[in-house]
Amino acid sequence: MNNWIELDLFGMGCGLGLILLSLGLASWQRLGITWKIGVATGQSIIQLLVLGYILELVFALQNPVIVLLAIIGMIAISAIVTRNKIGNRVPYLLPIVGISLVISTALTLTYTHLLILRVQPWYTPQYLIPLAGVLLGNAMNAAVIAGERFISNVNQNQTAIETHLSLGATPRQSTQAYRQEAIRASLFPTLNSMMVIGIVTFPGFFAGQMVAGMDPLNASLYQMLVMFILVITTLITTSLLIQGIDRQLFTSAAQFKSF
Repeated sequence: MNNWIELDLFGMGCGLGLILLSLGLASWQRLGITWKIGVATGQSIIQLLVLGYILELVFALQNPVIVLLAIIGMIAISAIVTRNKIGNRVPYLLPIVGISLVISTALTLTYTHLLILRVQPWYTPQYLIPLAGVLLGNAMNAAVIAGERFISNVNQNQTAIETHLSLGATPRQSTQAYRQEAIRASLFPTLNSMMVIGIVTFPGFFAGQMVAGMDPLNASLYQMLVMFILVITTLITTSLLIQGIDRQLFTSAAQFKSF
């Protein structure tokens, strides 16, 4: 079952017609986002075309070094975007985010490729790069949610943290509730998606495989796998990130310092 339709210039031109309709509707409603829609459309076109040409080259070369460099580049960009969204108040935030993403990505992809997919050769970009992109995108969003929630909570509850410290609590005990809340908040979007997937929504990964002609049952199994790796990647990334931020909250004398 490989009957997929290749998009031509005429089809993509008609697709851009949807954006023109969106621009007209936004202008009619006076939303003030017409320019943003146009810029976002232009950026997405350029970025996806560049991505398509790069991946076409990577897929053709089948070189493990190039595949790993591509994934490292994706991790670096994800780390920078995450740091920028959380803010610059936390010392050493970029390396903390980077290490969290590297560890979660490496562990999840290694487990998935060696034990589940058993891809030969292991560096086959057809599997490695799309899965890396899916989990990095989700991990990045989860890290932003967790980081912002944790920093906001500890800054708002400085008095409570200092009170716990004065009563003999350790730094980790004084912020435990805020760490747990931040990690839970980051996981909710993925869990909510899992609860309605296949009933209310058709996720992009599943829909893409269906359009490409994959058997619906096999596409469903792949989507299950994607959701499973998103859960573990989110937990690993946010746990490491929050631990790293938490260590920056206290001096060597266990004194609290807000960001």
